[in-house]
Amino acid sequence: MNSPSTGAGIGKTLQRKPRGATRRQYNAPFAPDRDQLLWGGVSLLVLVLLSQLFIGVFSSDTDDETIFESDPLVTATTQVAWDAVTEGQILKPDEPPIIWNDVTVRNGDNLSLIFNRAGFSDRDVYEVTSSEKGRALRKIFPGQLIGFAANEDNALIAVRHIESPLKQTVYSKSEGQFVSEIITRETQTRERSVALTIDSSLFLAGDRAGLSDGIIMELAAILGGVIDFALDPRRGDEIIILFEENYFDDEKFSDGDILAASFNNNGRLVEAYRYTDSLGDTGYFDAEGVSMRKAFLKAPLDFTRVSSSFNPNRLHPIYKTKRPHRGTDYAAPRGTPVYAAGDGRVVEAGYTRPNGNYVFIQHGEGFKTHYLHLNKKRVKRGDRVKQGQVIGTVGSTGAATGPHLHYEFLVNGVHRNPRTVHKILPKAKSLPDSELERFKDAIKQPVQRIAALKMTGAITGAE
Repeated sequence: MNSPSTGAGIGKTLQRKPRGATRRQYNAPFAPDRDQLLWGGVSLLVLVLLSQLFIGVFSSDTDDETIFESDPLVTATTQVAWDAVTEGQILKPDEPPIIWNDVTVRNGDNLSLIFNRAGFSDRDVYEVTSSEKGRALRKIFPGQLIGFAANEDNALIAVRHIESPLKQTVYSKSEGQFVSEIITRETQTRERSVALTIDSSLFLAGDRAGLSDGIIMELAAILGGVIDFALDPRRGDEIIILFEENYFDDEKFSDGDILAASFNNNGRLVEAYRYTDSLGDTGYFDAEGVSMRKAFLKAPLDFTRVSSSFNPNRLHPIYKTKRPHRGTDYAAPRGTPVYAAGDGRVVEAGYTRPNGNYVFIQHGEGFKTHYLHLNKKRVKRGDRVKQGQVIGTVGSTGAATGPHLHYEFLVNGVHRNPRTVHKILPKAKSLPDSELERFKDAIKQPVQRIAALKMTGAITGAE
């Protein structure tokens, strides 16, 4: 949710206000001698051929696990916004404005293809990427922009890599060599409060109130150790959320952090406050300083319904025989993310005809969770996983009549009802006494704001 970070080894990051001045930090140019130039010419062909093997862009059409997507914020507006910033960094006084030719990175692209589309050669690729910090230009992804500037003789004088509206790297020619500069811009953070009433589901209520999918999912994750969003929400439940939004040039750029949340669940009040302790660790706690992060999530996926409960005497829907149902079935659309219920290690991940694609996770001594009928597995045997990490997606593989997750919880090798097992699980940790006074002081403002919203009756979302 935060603004993009600067990658290691690219150069020094320059912090810049959107409309303020930036300072310039060039990498010192490297001037080769004659022998080095000769060797460079001999090796150029080899390097260009090799570049085809390792500077390509990751393609998104391999499978649904590809994580890189086009950035919709890198648009023509972004190009124009960057023009003035870029020119202010690389132009000398009285020089004419630079005309940029920006090329969008496509799936399957590499630098050679991109440079060729812009009218430049593989030698230009070599000169830019072989400069100080030039290797960073090889890290390109679909949706990003590569800009080119040429002189009157159509010789390349500058290249810019626009990674996002907040970050670009400029490679400009100085004394015969390309030197690099990273330019960043900052967002402004604004606080926002939203109150809503559930009449069908948290997702629909949040959507009507104008909340993004990201904020809704984050809220579900924060409260996921206390609230089972497949079972607990009731019509009329009231929710208040205080959160941050990041703005750029007076337009919303991204969601920020949730600062506080209050959930009146059928008369049961659940509150969560974001707090960074004296050691710099951040988490969510209730008003008494008890962590919202429990040892296990109450449900390993969001916004579902229970299609079959834990039942040792259930009649199997396919085999038509009495077989124990040792878990809970959560019906959900195919592709719905499935989360690790707690920290642990993947001890099994594979496929069998009854289970379909499955993942088994060991959580320390005595606790184990099973996830069956997955469409896709996102982890493998031996992987360490964190609570809330996506380990797969809902499917109907194996002996399944439709898309759902079959979820099992074992305590010392014995199957327990996943919906009630939390009663015997380890309790949540509280802040130490030394932090409580500091914590109480830190949450005073969000507590007062939530109370004020409740007093005004500013609850929206119910029709």
